[in-house]
Amino acid sequence: MTQTIMTVDDSASVRQMVNFTLKKAGYEVVEAVDGKDGLTKLAGAKINMIITDLNMPNMDGIEMIRNVRAMAQYKFIPIILLTTESQDDKKKEGKKAGATGWIIKPFKPEQLLGVVKKVLK
Repeated sequence: MTQTIMTVDDSASVRQMVNFTLKKAGYEVVEAVDGKDGLTKLAGAKINMIITDLNMPNMDGIEMIRNVRAMAQYKFIPIILLTTESQDDKKKEGKKAGATGWIIKPFKPEQLLGVVKKVLK
């Protein structure tokens, strides 16, 4: 069965690159432009993993993760932060909110797929 990954990023070019990388590896992809859009698209969807940016308008990645973790069906879904932020305090904040992992932009496609395969076993 094909697994579905939601990508949440306000940058169309980043969404496009993540989408291309994941689809080429055989995953289904649902795109969202920010945290609010992501939460709306999660309702009633069967998502296996979320890859989200940190800094976005309307709702940032940390706030989105908190909201996702509050939903019973997504309490344990893998959530990866894909961001330019690399400060330890941001990483701690992400982990506290419920992030599974962290990838720094710019990323290499094989790096992204390595993380995806590791958390989606």
